[in-house]
Amino acid sequence: MTVAVVGTDGVGRCPWGAGDGLLAGYHDTEWGRELRGRDPLYERISLEAFQSGLSWLIVLRKRPAFRAAFAGFDPEAVARFGDDDVARLLADAGIVRNRAKIEATIANARAVLELAERGEDLDTLLWSFAPPAREAPPAGFEDVPATTPESTAMAKALRARGFRFVGPTTCYAMMQATGMVDDHVAGCFRAIGAAGDAAGAAEGA
Repeated sequence: MTVAVVGTDGVGRCPWGAGDGLLAGYHDTEWGRELRGRDPLYERISLEAFQSGLSWLIVLRKRPAFRAAFAGFDPEAVARFGDDDVARLLADAGIVRNRAKIEATIANARAVLELAERGEDLDTLLWSFAPPAREAPPAGFEDVPATTPESTAMAKALRARGFRFVGPTTCYAMMQATGMVDDHVAGCFRAIGAAGDAAGAAEGA
């Protein structure tokens, strides 16, 4: 079973966050923490879509370039992108140059704005699919699902509203990243019920 790994700092982490320094920092300070707000959640949908089929580390390393290329993931700005912007993005080596994903990110910005026209908002919509909180952490990553009924329902709801690249697996990855679910494994300092001293030591490192 893939369980938490104790690093050289003596702190236990989920195995995927125990190696590369950039991943460790992301694991310690972002993944699984509650994220709210239209623009931050739109960014997460976008980055998870770009990650599809790739390593998350690739996207994480390119995140500053993604933010610059997509106007800080401001839906109003991205919704105005046209053919010239698509060409610009396809020529930008700093991001993942995938036409379908680029066009989906633009289409999703427009879908975000259309939610408001129907009296909805992205934050409320996405968080409505958050399941009840876990009572205990998963024992290992083998116990962490790739999809759930909630992520499947979220994907269906988003697609019905014009969103693209939002399958159940992508939606579940976003739910993990934004704290809608807590999948830090047992032995990780961020896991449910973990000692606060270990968490403080890791965040202060």
